Amino acid sequence: MLPSSCDTFVALPPSTAGQRVIFGKNSDRPCDEVQEVVYFPAADHQEGEKVECTYIKIEQASHTYAVVLSRPAWLWGAEMGANEHQVCIGNEAVWGRQEVDDQEALLGMDLVRLGLERADTAQKAVDVIVELLERYGQGGNCMEDQSGFTYHNSFLISDRTEAWVLETSGKYWAAERVEEGYRNISNQYSITTKIDREHPEMREYARSQGWWDGKAEFNFAGVYSYTNTARIEASGSRYCEGRKLLKKSEGHITAETMMEILRDKESGINMEGMFMTTGSMVSAIPRDPGLPGVHYFTATPDPERSVFKPFIFVMDIKQLKMTCSPSFGADDPVKKTPRFKSKPDRKHPLFLKHEVVAAIIDSMKERGNKVMQNMRELEKKKMAEMEEYLNNGIADPTMVVHLFSNTTKDELEMYKQF
Repeated sequence: MLPSSCDTFVALPPSTAGQRVIFGKNSDRPCDEVQEVVYFPAADHQEGEKVECTYIKIEQASHTYAVVLSRPAWLWGAEMGANEHQVCIGNEAVWGRQEVDDQEALLGMDLVRLGLERADTAQKAVDVIVELLERYGQGGNCMEDQSGFTYHNSFLISDRTEAWVLETSGKYWAAERVEEGYRNISNQYSITTKIDREHPEMREYARSQGWWDGKAEFNFAGVYSYTNTARIEASGSRYCEGRKLLKKSEGHITAETMMEILRDKESGINMEGMFMTTGSMVSAIPRDPGLPGVHYFTATPDPERSVFKPFIFVMDIKQLKMTCSPSFGADDPVKKTPRFKSKPDRKHPLFLKHEVVAAIIDSMKERGNKVMQNMRELEKKKMAEMEEYLNNGIADPTMVVHLFSNTTKDELEMYKQF
């Protein structure tokens, strides 16, 4: 069985409460994979400098923006994240008629990080990703083992004013602009006839392959998809359930609404089993550029049994040590060829403690219920504090420079009771 799930959501006014953009994503990965939350400050780079992504080195940008990322601990890129300009990106695995290239290139997760590091708007992030896709291609194993699991990628990208859906098939792509309402993506192509930008040869390539006759109205999903596999059927179900959950709260979608959607197990959005939701993210971004965005991350599996912890971009943030996995440098099995001959222990401090607490929740009903209650109380307390910043701004940035780390410490202290 290979992974076939992930869901990303965005809601914009007037579907949200207040003038805010709400972004959310569940990252569904192998159940034994550790997802870390890490921060990288803005930086200037010398001309000709290279950056080493998961598998390949590429030319570095002259300047990279500060980013906070939730990522599988073995790779360079990220499943989801945000930057200092309040651009948020999440990606999904997609499959279609075009075969996936297993040659090592940029992973979709590398493209998420590169888009965040190099773009200060959602539309510029589309530019960055498609330029890199054209130049370096996408491909390579997307799991920390020798299974050779590969896929194309779709992306949901948002900023303070709009969102973009970008869906790829090899080097070909289509993009849809979202200016209001809500949108979600799962593991299937979802752009149909509303195509706002596209690869200049995307239609001709489909015609040359016999997928489109060149006369009928062009439907990207209809042309590039196949629909005869259980994987696509499962993602289609989650996609529809996600839209229903968004519609249910249309007009008053909040960060709390998005968290509840990500926690929903009946829909399959909160995945359980061999492949499960190993990390989750929710962002609340005011339209007003004078107000900060707040980005919540779990850094632990199963959002129903996790605490969404807030992060705000300010100066002087240090690395988030409690959610940062061990680094193995050049000795990492991912960096050696043949790759993935062994798998080191990548558990970060919060993951280790949460693992124990998750076992208590599973095996001891009374104690487990108390843990869950305390988790929610901590989360609600922090979210209430964040409302002050979201509504009125930050008078003293030093008050939030350690926000995520301090909330993680509060979570760890709470776990000591159990």
